[in-house]
Amino acid sequence: MDDSIFKDITVLTLEQATVAPYLTYRLAQDGMKVIRVENPAMPDPNRFIGDNRLNEEGMNTYFLAINAGKKDITLNLAESRGQEILKELIVKLDVDIFITNQLPRNYVKLGIDYDILSAVKKDLIWVGITGFGPDSNEAAYDPILQARGGLMELTGEKDGNPVVTGIPLPDMGTSEHSYGLIMKALLNKALTKEGSRIDMGMFQSTVSWLTVPVCLAKSFNMHVTRRGNTHEFFAPVSVYQTKDGYVYIAVGNDRQWESVTAIPAFKHLNREDYKRNAGRIADVDNLNRAIDEVTVTFSTDELIKIFNEAKVAISRVNTIPEVLEEPIVQKNMLKSMDKHSGTELTLAPPPNMTPYLEFMDLSLSFPPRLGEHNEEIYKGVLGMSAEDLTSLSETKII
Repeated sequence: MDDSIFKDITVLTLEQATVAPYLTYRLAQDGMKVIRVENPAMPDPNRFIGDNRLNEEGMNTYFLAINAGKKDITLNLAESRGQEILKELIVKLDVDIFITNQLPRNYVKLGIDYDILSAVKKDLIWVGITGFGPDSNEAAYDPILQARGGLMELTGEKDGNPVVTGIPLPDMGTSEHSYGLIMKALLNKALTKEGSRIDMGMFQSTVSWLTVPVCLAKSFNMHVTRRGNTHEFFAPVSVYQTKDGYVYIAVGNDRQWESVTAIPAFKHLNREDYKRNAGRIADVDNLNRAIDEVTVTFSTDELIKIFNEAKVAISRVNTIPEVLEEPIVQKNMLKSMDKHSGTELTLAPPPNMTPYLEFMDLSLSFPPRLGEHNEEIYKGVLGMSAEDLTSLSETKII
């Protein structure tokens, strides 16, 4: 039996792109009932990004990665009838959480403002995710936030151009921050029977990750910028080439460095000026070149064995296929089967295993087609007839 404490929580989400969809994907992994709302004429643009492996419009590969476990209805909220239906859905579905990443200027226009929806359901948890807070209508794409929020300044080679991070951290980081606030709001609701308004700004969320850079720059007037693979305060800490790939070696203290120089191939680096971390930091470029000259003469597996025996942290730099071979990843990857095409998706493991995912044998329903659950929800929940649905479709409400 599914013992998820969230199985009776319903989430209605006017979402697109990544930040809100990843948030609701996380909620779906907890067993919440997540229902996407999309404009029938202008659906989530991410539906059309990536390869069309299903040979089906609006189900491209980029969309599939973070939308499993959800249902989908279409509703045109630019029309007053659409807004009336939204209110009916909030009540009849007994919606606990409403989420949107629309621009604030659209809140009232689409009938999704907190005051409007909380008047319909007093204990509603309302979540609005914006780029720069509820008072700004500035569009915010993840790389723009990385540039403005300092992440690019901190990423890349020391003498090279700023570089975008390999994952959309402003998007997914904001999702995680929102997830935590939703859990607090659910606790508050359980204790007080009251709803909440959550306004989450992606820019502030992004800058909040800059704990050390902000503290050092503002408190001590230190210049903090990108350093490639080296560390600001510890050495040697970097990526080094091997015969057949790369390893990352992290020496965390002077005792560990002593263990490294006890390895025969590194004995020549047992120098007085390198005995303390400060000395190694002062000559880090020459030190890293000297280490690279040694590591390139070994295979990756050989170096891992040698450093593990010396009890110094080391890892191969895995390709994505190699990451998928890691035992902890293999046993926790999620899956999603499409009953229509027979396509099976393999999805990234959750950050932690949930009772719901265990109950579902790590399986989630396939990412929904546009409006796939219109009949189920409009007829089954709102009691609409087939004629009603036809009329709403003809008038472009759904």
